[in-house]
Amino acid sequence: MNMKKLIYGGQTLLLLLLLTTSFESKSQNTGHSIKVKTGLKDTLCFLANYYGEKQYLQDSAKTDSKGYLEFKGKDKLPGGIYLFVFPNKTYFEMIVDKEQNFTMECEQSDVINSMKVKGSEENIKFYEYLQFIQKKSKDVEPLKTERKKKLDAKENTDELDKAIKEIDKSVIDYKKNYIATNPNTMLAKVFLASQDVDIPEAPLLANGAKDSTFGYRYYKEHYFDNFDLADERLLRTPIYHTKVSSYIKNMVLQIPDSLIKEADLLVKKSEGNKETFKYMVWYLTNTYETSNIMGLDAVFVHMANTYYTKEKAYWVDEVTLFKIRDRAAQLEPILLGKKVRNLILEDSTGSFQSLYNIKAKYTILFFYDPDCGHCKKSTPPLIDLYNRVKKQGVEVFAVCTEVEMDKWRAFIKEHKLEWINVADPKLHNNFRHEFDISTTPQIFLLDEDKRIIAKKIDVETLDKIVTKELEKDQAKKD
Repeated sequence: MNMKKLIYGGQTLLLLLLLTTSFESKSQNTGHSIKVKTGLKDTLCFLANYYGEKQYLQDSAKTDSKGYLEFKGKDKLPGGIYLFVFPNKTYFEMIVDKEQNFTMECEQSDVINSMKVKGSEENIKFYEYLQFIQKKSKDVEPLKTERKKKLDAKENTDELDKAIKEIDKSVIDYKKNYIATNPNTMLAKVFLASQDVDIPEAPLLANGAKDSTFGYRYYKEHYFDNFDLADERLLRTPIYHTKVSSYIKNMVLQIPDSLIKEADLLVKKSEGNKETFKYMVWYLTNTYETSNIMGLDAVFVHMANTYYTKEKAYWVDEVTLFKIRDRAAQLEPILLGKKVRNLILEDSTGSFQSLYNIKAKYTILFFYDPDCGHCKKSTPPLIDLYNRVKKQGVEVFAVCTEVEMDKWRAFIKEHKLEWINVADPKLHNNFRHEFDISTTPQIFLLDEDKRIIAKKIDVETLDKIVTKELEKDQAKKD
């Protein structure tokens, strides 16, 4: 309980670019000197820091024969919560802010209770808090155990509930008192940022009932009341990423329009500081570029087009900036609701077939490779679906992505494909790029105007969506 495990994460290109200027802001100062004494001798230890959702090594030093080491530099470290990392990757935390010349002394076996700090009033207060929390945790644990036993036995737990609430209140009061008496410290900012929203009682509606949506709306509206998203120091704590991620994933409707609106608001709240602005833009862009939820690539496109410019994305080199914007340009024409480009391709008789000439209520675009194992598995259930719905205005426009026509014709014959089969044997068409076909199979569902209803889905999902669309059409007729 006294130490924690250090977690290392993989570094993507975008992440490495993000971190390139993470520590470039350095003021004229007397630098930093953090001396640490543990029970270890002649041992290499590390200084690390939080950044977003991960932790990164910042420096290293070797303890001498008396167990002392020093992390030293001519520049001040950016404010945040840092970590002293032992060789086994366990660590303890320290606050680095205005005070950057201090000494910490502890025993590895019991860091919190043995900690002695000199030269940093904030770290003294920090460890007083950790000791307080540790004691309260020990106090509450047997109460929770007893409460569980009583619940299992269906006995009354009122007294235990009251005792647990009193301990919880003592922790809350401790933080409130610290904030009131030390308002300008980083620890106070951390306490404020981690506070939950206190939701008042819901008002009554005109009919006398309580407003059932009030709690959610109030919580969302006041979510960042005590959190300064432009405070760079908070970015180097475990709180910043967790708070932002929880908000965007749990408090916002997961549809492109809502997410784009909230993404812009989050960027606006963070733009008062270059580092927090950079992180927010990177985090939101990366999250929706890699999202597996259909349609949310629209958020990535918006972020790339809006913020990845030479003027705004100051941390990105020209080559990477081009790649990001080019990727957005590739995806934009195939976002949900967009009318796809026309495809005019050869069928197995050598005649040309136009996607736009298909007169069907719904068109299934099926991109496949005759040698692809997943394509072979997807084709039979797609045939079953087609046979069930073709009389209801559903057509399949099946596009072979390879150029070996003998294999293509054999595939059509083997599976007795009766839908529209086309290919591009002479590579006259750029559909592989235009429809982002990097793997096969790829399935798009289009409406009668050839606008995208769904994309990059499996046959099982396609079946459900087509069935639902046809049921809606029938309901309109009825």
